[in-house]
This record gives sequence, C-alpha cells and structure tokens, in this order.
Amino acid sequence: MSERQSKIVSRPPVRGHGRGIAPVAVASDFKGTMVKLLAFMRPYYARLVITIVLAMGATTCNILAPGILKNLTNEIMVSVFGVSIDMEKVARIGLTLACLYLGNATLNYVQSFMMAGITQGLSKRFRTSISLKINRLPLNYFDTRSYGDTLSRVTNDVDTVSMSLNHSLASLFQQAVLLIGTLIAMFVTKWQMALVAVATVPIGGIFAMFIVKKSQPLFVKQQRYLGELNGHIEESFSGQNVIKLFNAEERKQGEFDSINGKLFKNMWKSQFVSGLMMPVNTFISNLGYVAICVVGAILYKQDPVNMPGIIVSFFVYMRLFQAPINQLGQVINQLQSTAAAAERVFEFLDVEEQEDESHKTAVPETVRGEVEFRDVTFGYNPDKLIIHGFSATVRPGMKVAIVGPTGAGKTTMVNLIMRFYEINSGDILIDGVSVKDMKRETVRDMFSMVLQDTWLFEGTIRENIVYSKQGVTQEQLDRAAEAANIDYFIKALPNGYDTVLDEESNVSSGQKQLITIARAMIQNSPMMILDEATSNVDTRTEELIQEAMDRLTAGRTSFVIAHRLSTIRNADIILVMKDGNIIEQGNHAQLIEKGGFYCSLYNSQFDKVSD
Repeated sequence: MSERQSKIVSRPPVRGHGRGIAPVAVASDFKGTMVKLLAFMRPYYARLVITIVLAMGATTCNILAPGILKNLTNEIMVSVFGVSIDMEKVARIGLTLACLYLGNATLNYVQSFMMAGITQGLSKRFRTSISLKINRLPLNYFDTRSYGDTLSRVTNDVDTVSMSLNHSLASLFQQAVLLIGTLIAMFVTKWQMALVAVATVPIGGIFAMFIVKKSQPLFVKQQRYLGELNGHIEESFSGQNVIKLFNAEERKQGEFDSINGKLFKNMWKSQFVSGLMMPVNTFISNLGYVAICVVGAILYKQDPVNMPGIIVSFFVYMRLFQAPINQLGQVINQLQSTAAAAERVFEFLDVEEQEDESHKTAVPETVRGEVEFRDVTFGYNPDKLIIHGFSATVRPGMKVAIVGPTGAGKTTMVNLIMRFYEINSGDILIDGVSVKDMKRETVRDMFSMVLQDTWLFEGTIRENIVYSKQGVTQEQLDRAAEAANIDYFIKALPNGYDTVLDEESNVSSGQKQLITIARAMIQNSPMMILDEATSNVDTRTEELIQEAMDRLTAGRTSFVIAHRLSTIRNADIILVMKDGNIIEQGNHAQLIEKGGFYCSLYNSQFDKVSD
C-alpha cells in the first residue's frame, strides 16, 4: 500500500459485543523492562559499542585537559617569582589544549550522529514489530481495547523511548567514564583535595535515590493517562456527528477535562519532583568549590609554586566531577520515561497471538461452496455463550439469508465462517474440510465480503476497487463498476478511476458502499458474504444493487444478512435466528405459510410501511 493510502477516509465503528475501553495494565518493573529493551537492541550492539568507545574518547580528552591547563597556569604564574614567561612553551601547551578540546568536540559529534541512527533504527524496529504484531492478533483483542490507546503505543510511547534513549544512553556511558576518569585524575593530582570533592557525592546520591522513588510512579501514570487521553480524542473526533446530534459537547468536554486534568496533575508532579535534582546539585557543587578554595589555601603554604595551577585544574575537575552527578538525575528521569513507555510497548508485543498455522496444508480439492455447521458453540466470553449447538448444511450455489432480531447472532455466524473468531466447540466444514485444518488465509481467500460499514483508504478509486487483487485489467474494472452501478458516477468525475478519495472528497455514504461492492466483485471469490450491504443506499439504488447481487451470486454460495426482509425473498434458504439458535429455516413462501417467527417479523415490517 502506498504512503498516501495509509490514511483512512472512513473507518467502521467498533464491532463486537460489549466493547469498552479496558484499563491499561500498569507495570512498574523498571529493571525487567530495561533488560527487555537491551535485548531488543541486539541488532545495534556493534554500533552501540563503537558509540561508547567514541564517548569514552571524547571524555578522555576532557579529563586530560585540566592537567594541561595546570601546566599552562603554572608556566604563566612563574612571572610572579620574577622569571620570564617562555612564550614558546606556552604556545605549545595552548596548542595541545586546543587539540584536546577539538578532539572532544569531534568525537562527541560523531557519537551523537551514530546514537541518533541507533535510536531511530530502534524506533523503526519497534513500529515494524507492532505492525506485524497487529496482523497476528485475534480480533477479540481490539474488542476490549480502544483504538486510541493502541495508536498511542505506536506513536507516543515509541517516540518517548527513542528520544529518551537518544539523550540518556550515550550520556550514561559518557558520564560514567567522565566520573571515574576525573576521580582518578584528581587523586593523582592532589589526593587531599580529591577527598574534599568526593565528600559531596553521598549527599547527591541520597537525594537522587529519593527522587527516583518519588518520581517513578508518576512517570508510569503519565504514560497511562496519555494513552487514555489519546483514546478519548480519537473516539471524539470519529464520532463528532453523533456528539453534535445529541448535544453532548459539554459532557464530552467534561470527560476530556477530567482525563486532561489527571494527565496535567501527574505531569506537573513528575516534572516538579524530577526538577528538584538540578538546583540541589548546583548548591552542592557550589559548596564543593568553596571547600576546594579553603583546602587549596591551606596547602598553598606547602607548595606555592605548583598549587595555583593545581587549584585552577581542580576547579575544572570539580566541574567535570559534578557534571556526571548533575546529569545523573536527568539521565535517571529520562530512563524512567523510557521504562514507562517501553513497558506499554512490550505489553502490546507480549499479547497472546493467534496460533501459528504454517504447518497446516489442508485445502479442498475443488471449492464448490458447500458449508456445513456441526453443533457449533461459541461465545465472545467463554462463560457467556451466544451460539448454542448450531447445525446446518448449505449446498453449493445456494443463496442463504440469515435473519433475526438484533443480537441474535447473525454477524457472529459469518465471523465464525471467516475464522475471525474461533469456535468453542463443534466444527465448520467447507467442501468437507474443517476450517480448523486450513490456514486462515486459505479460508478467507474463498470469500468476498461486503460489510454494512464502508472502509476506504486515501487513494484513487481504482486502487480502492482493485485493493489487493493482482493483474486486474481495465475491462474487468469496468465490468465490476457497471455491475455495482457505480460506473456512471465514476465516469462523471474529472479524473475517472484516477480520482483520489480523501476526507475532502464529495462522496456520499451510498457511493462509498457501491465502491466496496465493486471491490468484492473484482475479487471474484467462490463464495460471498453480504452483511447488510444495501443498508446505506436509497430504495432505487438498492433495487439496482439487488439485481447486480443476483448476477454476482449466481452459481456461488452466498450468505446474506438482512434486516429488510424484502431483499431476501428470493433466497434458496432462510435461516431465522433468535438468541443464538436457528428456530426456523426454509424459503420465503414456506416460512410465510408456516406463520411462525419469520412471518411475524416480515409482516411487522410491512405493517409499519402500511401505517
């Protein structure tokens, strides 16, 4: 599918029974999530090692610089004792110092460039894994979760992982090397002053642990409420017509304000608590500078020649030593965001998938279109069955109409045929072969399906009709459009089949339905499923489509779900469902003559018309 096709022009509403927004499971296993994340980064280990080496090289340049600065300071300070300054030596030392800083900047740039490639590659791998995961998930996963929350995992959470790692991972190694290297350099230079610098570490460490304990739960809640808010916004945007129709703007705004308020409260708290790290560490750093000055002044009496340079170098060492401690708080906060977002992504990737069917090879020798239901039992929830011991046999070429009140199980029956859901017990056979023994793709290739809810993507009319069918000729396209009674509309458009459908296209719901019917016709599958396919068109168009459907279903087994019983009077067999069971079956004349439930349904519709 092309990039522009990825944008959905219209999307069917949620299907299923009792669907609602499931609460997001909140896991706070920081260590476990980071272990998973590191394992997920395995393809990038080599580049990550190179990045770490570059970061260590840049840090080494930073650590060596104060020692060179000490020599430069001492060389200049000799003038205090009446000795002339050796400008050649000063220039040589200055050039060495400049080379170190240039090396630091160059290595930092290269490692930042490589780290950006690693994190973006990781984001791509995450999104690819999520996309593949979605194709392997059963439909009941989406029946219990909001689309917005799933989208938030694909977008916000993946972006959070990428950006946080980009800023924190390389910095973590760099600051660790800087901390250790600076510590060694300080003890080599002057161990007494090094002890003073080290004395400030426990204070910062205790405060950092306190921040982590307080802020981690807040970051987890922040990601949860962000997903909930995205779900609410997605549902509100897609249901604007209904919201305005029922004057529900204030109620929806209230729901939005409630969720947004929770998000604001948690984001404010998390940022406030984590933000305390910097000012406190700055205060501790300033105390360290004061201590260095005091100790340096005491030691100056012992070594007046070298101490000025040592004191200057220790000012730089203190800055380098305190930087990792100050950065530690930010890195920890970023890693907390990473963990909170990664938990939600891994939670999605760990959802139980459909059974692997690569080993299944069964397929009917010839697809004639015989479908047999053998004592089928099914429930969306195992403890609440809606299909009870359903049995029926559909002969090849028969037109089967499934009728009954709302919730009787009509759509559920075709969902089971297509293996959108797995039956609890019993069996469904196509031409004598159990659908359990066939791959899902094999079963679905045997059917074309037209739903009540239209689904079109942003693309040309040609692309929407052809969809995944290969090798479709213009003649076949014209025949399908003519059979679906959409050819007149297409020819009236300036660009014909190459007209792009998007949100601004002036296409009615009926015309969208006709395009989906043409799509089913172009697939030319052995069997057809029509789920209220004519419900979105006017009476005249319905008659034209009905004629086209009769031509389309001729010689093919077809299942027609209909509420308007006038559209299925010519069906070979009508299955009347109620409470998940077939209570009557026969053709229209037989059921009317019987005077049962079907007869009362049929007459009630025409009584209303008469009234």
